[in-house]
Amino acid sequence: MYHILICDDEKDIVSALKIYLSSEGYETHEAYTGKEALAILSTQEIHLVLLDIMMPEMDGIRALSLLRETYNLPVILLSAKSEDTDKILGLSVGADDYITKPFNPVELLARIRSQLRRYTKLGSYSPPAQEPEAEEITVGDLTLSDTTKAVFLLGEPVSLTPTEFEILKFFMKNPGKVLSPKKIYETVWKEAPFGAENTVAVHIRHLREKIEIDPADPRYLKVVWGQGYRLEGGTKP
Repeated sequence: MYHILICDDEKDIVSALKIYLSSEGYETHEAYTGKEALAILSTQEIHLVLLDIMMPEMDGIRALSLLRETYNLPVILLSAKSEDTDKILGLSVGADDYITKPFNPVELLARIRSQLRRYTKLGSYSPPAQEPEAEEITVGDLTLSDTTKAVFLLGEPVSLTPTEFEILKFFMKNPGKVLSPKKIYETVWKEAPFGAENTVAVHIRHLREKIEIDPADPRYLKVVWGQGYRLEGGTKP
């Protein structure tokens, strides 16, 4: 049984989500501030977090930033329409997805299932101590192991979230090819590419911060203006 942590300062929303998710077979845990969410994560086995952005004491962005220092589980942000800037910021510090209030429970459930499916398949992305094993892909100084779910740059492990790993794997399986944001979104999120460009751009930026020596002058993930992104071999012209 999957355990889902619902964190929102609006108790009616938490109660409604608890009823809906429980009816779908999920075990739920409730928090009303970012601090409460972090406390629960430290004592309970949680597989996915639904995290509101605007909360007292500690907002969702700060809680997410602290959460990502330790945990690689999927996080879906719950946001109001007026919080576009916060949504982008949340994606940049490690959220895997977001959904805008008021949301359709069926859509939320689909997003939860999608994230849990990837999390179950790929597991945690803190790289193991050993060297990567079989089923490796290497591009330049980057090595990705689809067996151990580890990424290495110049032999050093790189810790990625599940979504970042999937994006990088898609690029490394298609080196030199221009991949559009819509194609990336369809492949990684396995959903219709609504809002694909902003979501993908934020994850690409975050991925660059982890695999590029100078994210402002990337060696690997290059922009092809008006078309998308291309993974190159890591060499300078």
